[in-house]
Amino acid sequence: MVCLDIDDTLVDFTAAGRRALRALIGRADMWPLWERVTDHHVAMVVAGELDYESMHHRRTGSFLAELGVLVDSDDVACFERRRRDLVRRSWRLFDDVLPCLDWLRAAGVQLAAVTNASGTHQRAKLADLGLARFFDHVAIAGEVGVAKPDPVMFHSVCIALSCDPAEAAHVGDKLDTDAVGARNAGLGAVWLNRDGGVQDVPPGVHAIHGLDELPELLVSEFARVGVPAQR
Repeated sequence: MVCLDIDDTLVDFTAAGRRALRALIGRADMWPLWERVTDHHVAMVVAGELDYESMHHRRTGSFLAELGVLVDSDDVACFERRRRDLVRRSWRLFDDVLPCLDWLRAAGVQLAAVTNASGTHQRAKLADLGLARFFDHVAIAGEVGVAKPDPVMFHSVCIALSCDPAEAAHVGDKLDTDAVGARNAGLGAVWLNRDGGVQDVPPGVHAIHGLDELPELLVSEFARVGVPAQR
């Protein structure tokens, strides 16, 4: 089994989010703040303190407050609706995604999408971009009750697809959340380092720069990560 993160692994989510935010606030330097505020509020969802819809509203209100923008609840809701619409119209797959998924399917590998983001939005994203047909299972942090890198998140996928962790590999763009988390949960760990930034790769983690490199890695390392070679 191969597990795949969605945002910035399959879908160029950051580029879409940056474009939307820049269009709405007229500046391009606030993405790091947006990410920090988002991560804080997503943690509250995973902890069971908020549902996703409430989180989106509160996250956006908190972000605007950080910018010093004083708006009421209706203005926050309007901003969030406009932002979502802009992002959704900007979703794009990376060029290496469909060839890789086609190869994995042809090889008979079970596939799971594993995400810490909203289930409603992620399932819509997979459907809109024609990816839903590839996946045997979609694991959503808010539905599982934990988030990557918690081992329970990865183990829930293995249980759902009747796969031992040693016979699975997880691929994602975040070194700690995806790759190290998967390794610590007993799965094969693949860090998708798309930007090629220089960073030490921890023991037990494989690094690739694109999904076009994944098939060769899985074939050459299948005995260790548990992914069957083509027959």
